[in-house]
Amino acid sequence: MRAGEVLHRWLTDSRPGLVGLALIIGAGAGLGAVVFRSLISSITWLVTGRDDFSDAGRVASTHLAALGPWFLLLAPVVGGLVHGPLVTRFAPEARGHGVPEVMVAVARNGGRIPAKVAGVKALASALCIGTGGSVGREGPIVQIGSALGSSIGQALRVPSGRLTLMVACGAAGGISATFNAPMAGVVFALELILRAFAAQSFGVLVISSVTANVVARLIVGDDIILHLPHYTLGSSTELLLYALLGLFAGLVGWGFARTLYAVEDACDAVWRGPEWLRPAVGGVVLGGVLLALPQLYGVGYPVLEDGLVGQYAVGLLLVLMVGKVVATSLTIGIGGSGGVFAPSLFIGAMAGTTFGTLAAALFPGLHLAPGAFGLVGMAAVFAGAAHAPITSVLIVFELTGNDDVILPLMIAVVLATGLSHLVSHRNIYTRKLLRRGVDIDTAPPTPETALPGR
Repeated sequence: MRAGEVLHRWLTDSRPGLVGLALIIGAGAGLGAVVFRSLISSITWLVTGRDDFSDAGRVASTHLAALGPWFLLLAPVVGGLVHGPLVTRFAPEARGHGVPEVMVAVARNGGRIPAKVAGVKALASALCIGTGGSVGREGPIVQIGSALGSSIGQALRVPSGRLTLMVACGAAGGISATFNAPMAGVVFALELILRAFAAQSFGVLVISSVTANVVARLIVGDDIILHLPHYTLGSSTELLLYALLGLFAGLVGWGFARTLYAVEDACDAVWRGPEWLRPAVGGVVLGGVLLALPQLYGVGYPVLEDGLVGQYAVGLLLVLMVGKVVATSLTIGIGGSGGVFAPSLFIGAMAGTTFGTLAAALFPGLHLAPGAFGLVGMAAVFAGAAHAPITSVLIVFELTGNDDVILPLMIAVVLATGLSHLVSHRNIYTRKLLRRGVDIDTAPPTPETALPGR
């Protein structure tokens, strides 16, 4: 037997080989996350003259000074003219927020994702976000990492069971490298992509997630995307308020998911032209929203941080919360490409800080920190939207490194998930698939059950 065949069999059949593949996929996902983030920053700078425009205010682009702030009206249109044809021509599955496509690839297609998806998704999402699309980069990097894992597995002709695990390795690595949150990356892959917990899967995902994190840190250092304050729990009485926040956040998360698809339905009903032109024409409406609220430009992490540390009054916090729901829904509805993970965190931060500010005014003797409620709100709204409580707790914990918020986090997240699940069994990801007629919560149809009349 030749050496190449021995290596191939070792990679595809043995457990040590699976570890080697996890290392390769993790390294690729870490590198991909860094490149993708740099691509977004570069396009944003090219359009606005800044690496992130969201906290600049209603000002002119330094590269398009003659237009004044009106460039905000044109940027999404120009971006849509580029990424619309790109997605329509080369990879229609790159449209939208990405994670549902990975979920259905694992649940129905044996982990097979076309190799071209990674490149198209990276470029289309970077163009969309860089030209003002109010979406996140986490969903795209999950799809990019998953497509990388799937492509490697398909090239090696690995069995479908191992291929789905390789897809999950790419997803775990993408979340880990983006948020500097290796444990959250692992649990995200288990909770949302594989939708099952197994000891063997856990070990391999840890290897991929840690590798991606190490690679990203070697390249960019400790460049954390969010700089969140350290908060402490004052007294156990506060836990009752965090419980109420959890219920409120669960409804906000559910409302975000419903609004997202209601807006998409409205866009579908109105649009009668070619799909490649839809993002550009819809970009006029999105540009109007950005002109009114430039804080919604792109991902918006600087604005999220400002909200947590008390830079905004309650009125503006509420406006930003509702505005982000509308802007994200509109960006997806007109055919943009980007994730809903970061918008969920943004919405949760504004909702939680609003709740905390009002609670502090009602109960001054408790000396409440509104920003702490904002932190917990981030996790609780995502949990309400995605029905992913463990991921929600871990992502905020790893972002802050603050174990003082664990108890409030757990209480709020569990209540948010439970209430949202009572209102609707579908989360923000599975709802999109169900609209396409794909229910991954049920067994796939067999040839017999798929016959007409059955």
